[in-house]
Amino acid sequence: KSVVVEYGGSVAVNCTATVPHDGMGWEASEGGVDKTRDSVVTWSVSDLTEWDIKPYCFINYDITHDKLCVVELPVTIYNSVSISIVNQRGPVMEGKQYELQCDVQDVTPVQYLTVKWYKGQTLLDQTTFTDTSITPVNKTATILIRPDRADDGAQYRCEAELDLGAEGPQPPPVKTSEPLNITVHCKIYQLL
Repeated sequence: KSVVVEYGGSVAVNCTATVPHDGMGWEASEGGVDKTRDSVVTWSVSDLTEWDIKPYCFINYDITHDKLCVVELPVTIYNSVSISIVNQRGPVMEGKQYELQCDVQDVTPVQYLTVKWYKGQTLLDQTTFTDTSITPVNKTATILIRPDRADDGAQYRCEAELDLGAEGPQPPPVKTSEPLNITVHCKIYQLL
């Protein structure tokens, strides 16, 4: 079992013993539970802010030989993203190439991030990342466009999706940039 929690969110996980034991509890840097003879102990934290927390449940299951069973609870802490498009303001020239940049700030875990580019409702491109940092990072995704006169008034936007799998929030958190509306200036050819 594992758990996925938003940074600063709350978490509560039970550890259950199905055999007689001489005590069980949780070891953790936040929310540890001292050894008790109960058959269920709950690790809980109301404001989880430690990125690399590694709680584990321990059970002293053999009363005569003091044998210990330890199970670590994998915890994924995520930070929802903030997003913006930069590098383009004002009109663009028909046929010229431009780079749009989408900045995603303070995201983690970044290996679950996908940045998607849209023109209107059409998906143009998507970028994934392989970093495994557990603390927030800033990421950038870019796309090259070469507008023509039909693109006058087109809306570009980027979306950042953090898909943490079945254990994460459903639907996955998505942040969308403000739309970038482009005005295309056309080339004028003079006939002689």
